[in-house]
Amino acid sequence: MSRYNGRKKAVNNSEMYEDILDARGVEQLLQYTTPELKYPSEEEYARIRTVDYVWKYGDKFWRLAAQYYSDPKLWWLIAQFNRKPTEGHMAPGDILKIPLDLSVALGAMT
Repeated sequence: MSRYNGRKKAVNNSEMYEDILDARGVEQLLQYTTPELKYPSEEEYARIRTVDYVWKYGDKFWRLAAQYYSDPKLWWLIAQFNRKPTEGHMAPGDILKIPLDLSVALGAMT
């Protein structure tokens, strides 16, 4: 699943980028818009089975995704489910909720 699936595209021809556009010999750039993250509702959170994980020094979301889902590309699911966009938002001892019902969690957040 690509992170660009379903993303809107926008044309950027802002005067602010005039020098860059001229240097590239183009009049505009086509860019992906910033996604709006969707979080599960309280009811959906309650319905999704989870396991608690205590964050340790050196942990990475991609390693947890590989461990629990056998797919490190699903790191964003753990991060988004816990509303922690990067490992930098975590500290040793923090409790993460790892969603076990992968299809239900994906359906609630996509």
